[in-house]
Amino acid sequence: MPELAIHVVDDDAAVLDACGFLLESLDYRPTLWSDPKIFLEQAELDQPGIVLTDWNMPWLNGQQLQQALIQRESPLAVIVMTAFGDVPLAVDMLQQGAVDFLEKPVSLHRLQSALNAATKQTLDNYAQWQSKQRFKLLSTKEQAIAAYLVKGYTNKQMADELNVAVRTIEVHRANVMQKMQANSLADLLHQLISLKTDR
Repeated sequence: MPELAIHVVDDDAAVLDACGFLLESLDYRPTLWSDPKIFLEQAELDQPGIVLTDWNMPWLNGQQLQQALIQRESPLAVIVMTAFGDVPLAVDMLQQGAVDFLEKPVSLHRLQSALNAATKQTLDNYAQWQSKQRFKLLSTKEQAIAAYLVKGYTNKQMADELNVAVRTIEVHRANVMQKMQANSLADLLHQLISLKTDR
């Protein structure tokens, strides 16, 4: 996996530079964006990474940026920064999946703590995103087999339900395991269950 991408999105050049400096002091190599629309157009949104975004921007606010990432099923984890300390806003953003809500000026300790949590979230998001992409490769029959597996059906029960031979079920099940890149039945079930509880 490539190095974790760190994006800072803020329309204030001074804040952008300060955040960049803070991140570099923590050995990160951030990419700085002054326009959230350009960020959405040019950044690799399908890779794991972290977005530190300002809440209050003229073109697209932090909440709208977060919604755009959710709509695109991006694995990027979001940390929101604000100068206003608006508690209801913070609660709303966290309920929508933001990792943390930082007040400016951002302290080094709070930033590191938020980055640690965001790293875990983006890696979890990316694993789930990969599972989704793999699931899309399954045929309709293989998706049906996957659904029966999640329900706890045995090969014989699936064969009876679908009115096919047990050997046919075994072949489809092996294909599901291979396409989902599952190392074991437990790994496969974990991936499939995570798809059902997707954000």
